[in-house]
Amino acid sequence: MLGKMLENVRGKKPLIHNITNYVTVNDCANILLACGASPIMSDDIGEVEEITALCSGLVINIGTLNQRTIPAMLAAGKKANALGHPTVLDPVGAGASKLRTETALSLLRGIRFSVIRGNISEIKTLAGASGSTKGVDADGSDAVTEDHLQEAVAFAKDFARQTGAVIAITGAIDIVADADRAFCIFNGNPMMSLVTGTGCQLSALTAAFVCANQDEVLSAAAAAVTTMGVCGELAFGRLAPEDGNATYRNYIIDAVSHIRGDVLEKYAKYQII
Repeated sequence: MLGKMLENVRGKKPLIHNITNYVTVNDCANILLACGASPIMSDDIGEVEEITALCSGLVINIGTLNQRTIPAMLAAGKKANALGHPTVLDPVGAGASKLRTETALSLLRGIRFSVIRGNISEIKTLAGASGSTKGVDADGSDAVTEDHLQEAVAFAKDFARQTGAVIAITGAIDIVADADRAFCIFNGNPMMSLVTGTGCQLSALTAAFVCANQDEVLSAAAAAVTTMGVCGELAFGRLAPEDGNATYRNYIIDAVSHIRGDVLEKYAKYQII
């Protein structure tokens, strides 16, 4: 099932509009090209509605938030909604500042999102729970572990019910949930946390998967998360002793460019609750 989602991305080649942060914009573009999709990066209020209209889907990432881009995010999101295009929100660092938190909540109020993808602290912040961020990273006290996986799944399902979006919580264990079902995904490698932008790349990847599989948003989002995790494992296996996180970043993108549906199915580790 997940492998077919990947093959659909390669076959349909969706064009994705990214309003994303300048720290990871190049990697987001490259991960989209690697999976078979195409990127457009545009955040000026003067053109975002036109660009969104040209594309299959939209990613809004608040990683390097500023007052200039906030109106552009809202305009693009509303245009995507009007056209019925899938939209993905990456609330990077929500909870770290008043501006980030209020902007993320404003986006939630003004735009219908297909998927909201973040770490557990960011998602808890949006849900009005007690999430605590450390910069743009989740606080260790929020981490999803085997010991409280059921509790985290129930939280994700409840927030999905409230928002109407698929909720993708990524970390050591990933949870991708709608109101009724949740994929608990056990792929990935701890070294991925040492590469800036793997989460941002995943949000872009998620948009591509959802655009290519619009009738199965939950499974498509789960396939994107699993693809990133499996590719993180495959990339780690290529590292030589002298390699570090810069090489690892490149190997992850290379792995995405080469992975096939049957390989994804072979290495995917998940359960549905």
